[in-house]
Amino acid sequence: MANEKMLPAQEAAKIYHTNYVRNARAIGVLWVVFPIFFTIITVVVFIQPYWIGDSVNTPQAGYFGLFHYCIGNPITSELVCKGSVFDFGSIPSGAFRTAMFFEGTIVCLGPFFFCNSASVYKICAWMQTSSAVLMVMGCMIYPDGWDAPEVKQMCGERTNKYTPGNCTIRRAYILGIISILGERAVACGFTLGNRQDKLLPDDFEVENNGKRSTD
Repeated sequence: MANEKMLPAQEAAKIYHTNYVRNARAIGVLWVVFPIFFTIITVVVFIQPYWIGDSVNTPQAGYFGLFHYCIGNPITSELVCKGSVFDFGSIPSGAFRTAMFFEGTIVCLGPFFFCNSASVYKICAWMQTSSAVLMVMGCMIYPDGWDAPEVKQMCGERTNKYTPGNCTIRRAYILGIISILGERAVACGFTLGNRQDKLLPDDFEVENNGKRSTD
């Protein structure tokens, strides 16, 4: 059987490089759009005090976030708000403080998600994967603080760890869960980073004289 004629190494490399650049640009666009989108979500999740809130069955109106919360005055029905990101003592639960730390770490990592140099794709992908892990931990730990007296005051005595009682889950918590999936999608930079390590496949072996060898 006659040997198949192979493309010259330079021509094959050019074809491969063209396809590679096209795919890299597509991934690069996603790399820019997704981090912007999910960084905005992360900031909203961190600052919005709407992780859980009142319902028609709660004895008092109000809502709770990571560090800021408001509870209705039973006499005047006005909301009394407390809690500050700069005052851990004002946060009603240790679980809330821990969740705030994890979420705050993600916000601090946010600016690094926009690195677009080929040499840092892997680093950014690792950071985004870490952010997803931190978000998971924050969302899992936060309900552990629902047994705090302030939460029970608003949500009823049936409220306990991971049991919101008469309260309902609000949009910030839901956005946090959505962002977990988004961060994993953005971490596709692993793929591009791995491809940056080797531009040409192993099949492209060029002899010293610049000609393709044949079997």
